[in-house]
Amino acid sequence: MEQSEVVKRVVGILTEAGEMRRLLEENPDRDDPSTDSTVVTALLNETMPRIAIPEDATVEDVVVLVGREVGGAVEQLVGAFTLAFAMLAQVHDAGQMDVTSADVLQDLALRAEQFGAEGPDETDL
Repeated sequence: MEQSEVVKRVVGILTEAGEMRRLLEENPDRDDPSTDSTVVTALLNETMPRIAIPEDATVEDVVVLVGREVGGAVEQLVGAFTLAFAMLAQVHDAGQMDVTSADVLQDLALRAEQFGAEGPDETDL
């Protein structure tokens, strides 16, 4: 999956989490929506690679193969969540009261197309 797509999916997850928080604040007696993890599960299923392990693979071979294949996907996810956090924190720390977290996430989603396969560089922040 391209890094820009991972960033957009992370923005979607964070946006949905914000909406869940808002709904809980409006109605505290509401069922806890955090028990529905289908969005996160779908992202993990789409991001994590399918790994074919040879029948004759040793435990060490499996460890190396899984580490190599899964490592890149984990880096993509961590990078996308880190970028979103950094952008949200930057607005918060600047005290920009006229900018909401939803505004920041929307801007990030729009800018994600510019990131390419490797993700944003420091000039994109």
